[in-house]
Amino acid sequence: MALTETSWRGGAVAVCVLALIAGTGAIVGQIRRAAAEPQQPDQSNSGRTEPSRTANTDQAAVKLTPSQQGQVGLETAVVEAAPHSEQFRAYGAVLDISRVTELTNSYANAQAQLQTAQAKLEVAKSAFDRTKNLVDSAALPKKEAETAEGTLRTDKAALAAAESQLRTLAATAQQEWGPVIGRGIVERSPAIVRLIERDQFLVQVTLPPGVTVTGTLGAALAQAPTRNANIDLQYISPATRTDPRIQGLSYFFSAPGDSGLLPGMNTIIYVPSGNTYEGVFIEDTAIVRWQGRSWVYLRVSPDSFRRHPISTDQPVSDDDYVVRNIPSGSEIVIRGAQVLLSEEAKSELRGGDDND
Repeated sequence: MALTETSWRGGAVAVCVLALIAGTGAIVGQIRRAAAEPQQPDQSNSGRTEPSRTANTDQAAVKLTPSQQGQVGLETAVVEAAPHSEQFRAYGAVLDISRVTELTNSYANAQAQLQTAQAKLEVAKSAFDRTKNLVDSAALPKKEAETAEGTLRTDKAALAAAESQLRTLAATAQQEWGPVIGRGIVERSPAIVRLIERDQFLVQVTLPPGVTVTGTLGAALAQAPTRNANIDLQYISPATRTDPRIQGLSYFFSAPGDSGLLPGMNTIIYVPSGNTYEGVFIEDTAIVRWQGRSWVYLRVSPDSFRRHPISTDQPVSDDDYVVRNIPSGSEIVIRGAQVLLSEEAKSELRGGDDND
């Protein structure tokens, strides 16, 4: 009986092994036949090829027929890369110029005192000469000449004090504000008058630590805290002090009085570095804001557009930027981008409803 049971079990195992070998052979045969058959191309994306010059993005495409594009006034333009001036992101502080006003007024007063002292000295000198001649001719007692000489010496000392005060104020102005603004204070230049009358504001621009610029600085751009625009700043001179919070090189710029900036405000400044880079110019009408970022729409086919993120760290003027991560030759939407964003948002909402 034990021998019969053992034989039965051995036969079962043999059957299983043969079945496994047969199955494996079938699978191997299928693999070989699949490898021998020619591969058919995937037709799921046929009829829609994206231009190779368009930057890659993971955003879903928005579709509008040509007639719909005309109805919403959608316009596109091909952008080409060109050299542009690179800019550093710096930090600006609008300064209180009460000290400039004080020095300007003090210097003007010192000048008036000097002129008064000069006039008094000339009168005293003439009086002393007349008195001395009369004393020499015995027409006046000697005491009159001594009195006139004392007055002359007093006026000479007053003139020396007025000159010293004027030199001290001029040196103080240059020490506190540098040679350009200091000289403007001394001369009461039109630029200083515009600052005093608040037609312009003085902005101290401080670069990040370790950052330097090459060449002579020109205009810079500032972001106004009170509006979505950039403000043109005009370079004045190197600053005589740095911002203690930043510890970088500092410069003085002037901003228009109607720019929205006010003394005490802090703002972001873009300063030319002196270097150039390749980038495409993007107008503000092409830019949309979504989820805390800036985007443009690129055409990927005659009826499809795709949202592409851009960096706005290189502004050119009011809300216009030079962008590096868009290939030259890309076709972007310059009018109607907001409509595409609305259509994309509607599509996402419809997709969410379908999932529900």
